[in-house]
Amino acid sequence: MSDVQIGLTGLAMLLVLIGLRVPIGMALIGVSFGGLWYLMGWGVAWGSLGLIPYQFAANWVLSSVPMFLLLGFICFHAQLTQGLFRAARLWLASIPGGLAVASIFGSAGFAAVSGSSVACSAAMGRIAVPEMIRHKYHPELATGTVAVAGTIGALIPPSIIMILYGIIAQVPITGLFLGGISAGILTTVGYILVVMIRVKLNPSLAPDVKEEVSRREKISALKETWPVILIMIGIFGGLFGGIFTPTEAGAVGAFLACIVAWMRKALTWERFRNAILETLLTTGALMVIAVGASLLTRFLALSGAGDYLSSLVIGGGASTFMVLVMIVLIYLLLGMFLEPIGAMLLTLPIVLPIIGAADLSLLWFGVVLTKLLEIGMITPPIGMNVFVIKGVVGNLASTTSIFKGIFWFLVMDLFVLIFLMTVPDFILFLPRMMG
Repeated sequence: MSDVQIGLTGLAMLLVLIGLRVPIGMALIGVSFGGLWYLMGWGVAWGSLGLIPYQFAANWVLSSVPMFLLLGFICFHAQLTQGLFRAARLWLASIPGGLAVASIFGSAGFAAVSGSSVACSAAMGRIAVPEMIRHKYHPELATGTVAVAGTIGALIPPSIIMILYGIIAQVPITGLFLGGISAGILTTVGYILVVMIRVKLNPSLAPDVKEEVSRREKISALKETWPVILIMIGIFGGLFGGIFTPTEAGAVGAFLACIVAWMRKALTWERFRNAILETLLTTGALMVIAVGASLLTRFLALSGAGDYLSSLVIGGGASTFMVLVMIVLIYLLLGMFLEPIGAMLLTLPIVLPIIGAADLSLLWFGVVLTKLLEIGMITPPIGMNVFVIKGVVGNLASTTSIFKGIFWFLVMDLFVLIFLMTVPDFILFLPRMMG
């Protein structure tokens, strides 16, 4: 076999292993190591296995990943975001679907301090869904809203997906964060429109909440949002003000979260220990997958398979539009079966050369890719956010009803995705202005 054929065979074996439920990280490392061994010999394969993981892990920017994860887990375990939902609920209860809209606002606020779609869904699911069910909201609307609102967590910075993408694609992370703000706000507005239109057309989905709320209660509720607002100001003010780098922002945010939680007497030793443990486990899993993706990049480069696939797509006469459509369809399909970070790291070694050859902005594509991956978090049969909500709400709603509840939000997601793809300046406006 030629070198290119070896590379393509390795990719086929990788897909088979993933189909057999082999963990993505192990599949990536195994196929890449075997391919390098076959191509270059035992010494090169072992040398790559020893050198590439170190080169990747020694990247200073990566230190922000566990810090942002710790920030999100502390906010989750210390319940620092409950005030956001209560304030939104009191201020928005009088509008159609007010509690559902409040849960979307609450999720957007949590997204600004967590960077995790799953953590966002779990936190708001525990707070918002029981409240909506108590007020006779239809379970499909209640659970579907919170499941999709959790996807905002990866768009509004800080975002773990964007940090990893920025490192691999060598794109400024601050620029990705700024582009993510635009996409996150557009997604939030889209979800709110879905709720209001559906409730307007079918009022039985969300009965009016008959609750007399004084102005004093509303003002008092706003005061409860100070933990998240303080953390957001600390992170974004320092980050975009040039006081510290994105790498340092994670540590600053985690430190602020600890201080705020301690001041509120919400950070017990047990909660802190759980946050640390979950951070370590999640970071370890991400690093294994990322190291495997780095090895795959080396294997594809040495075999020439990456350049071959890129020339096949671009040189085959396909227009830039068709290239994007193919990439979108691939990610939508992968999102139905794989978790987002695994899907991203699995495919970037192949996709990035194609995007570069098509002369498309890697920064713009990073934000679009994040949106694509988050759509995968709610698409059947393995919509991770759906199963997170199911685990949180228990018997309040079935898995089928949650999937039904996300349908119209999924339609809106596709409209938002099309807009982001056809109007790149919407994403690039803030990075250019701040650059």
